[in-house]
Amino acid sequence: MRVLPLLLVLLAGPAAAADWPDTPLARLSAQAQVQGLNAELLSRDSATATLQRWCDAHGPGGGARIVARRITGADKTPGEAERRDLKVTAEAPVAYRRVELACGDKVLSEADNWYLPARLTPAMNTALNTTQTPFGVVVRPLDFRRRTLAAEALFQPLPAGWEGRPLPAAGPGTLAVPHEILRHRAVLATPDGTPFSLVVETYTDATLIEPRS
Repeated sequence: MRVLPLLLVLLAGPAAAADWPDTPLARLSAQAQVQGLNAELLSRDSATATLQRWCDAHGPGGGARIVARRITGADKTPGEAERRDLKVTAEAPVAYRRVELACGDKVLSEADNWYLPARLTPAMNTALNTTQTPFGVVVRPLDFRRRTLAAEALFQPLPAGWEGRPLPAAGPGTLAVPHEILRHRAVLATPDGTPFSLVVETYTDATLIEPRS
């Protein structure tokens, strides 16, 4: 994967915008940001920590923290694929939690999480059921490792094979930016390799920062 120069990200303004101009700079900046977020997630064990760094840089002042807003009424029973990734039988209890991870009023990602309560402490299970603390923060004492099973860019502002070719010409309107820009499927495991959580994280356009003109 080619990550574009950091300069393009540093040209970004202080806040995400709903409408991006359809210009070569905007497409380059968006491409760089999607690739940069993907690379950051692949290189670290905690997605929450990655989002917190975004929040520290671009969120509201005063030390805003990432919170996990529970989405109720959307339970998903684990299927064969989820149980296979978690390495458990059909009889093993698997809990499900769907949340929005937000920095202030910006929802940065939406996450489906199947996890094994028996492999967490009672205090961890209570926190997951009663607070808005992100999963990665709650289970941090487990010193977990993250193994990415799949990573899919849902937004590609530049065409495949664009390197070495002229950039697309500026358009008359705005750049069509979808709400969902990147998706990861990953397993969290203890240092000895025992899995305890499967997450499917969908990152949103709120993570993108519009470049200055």
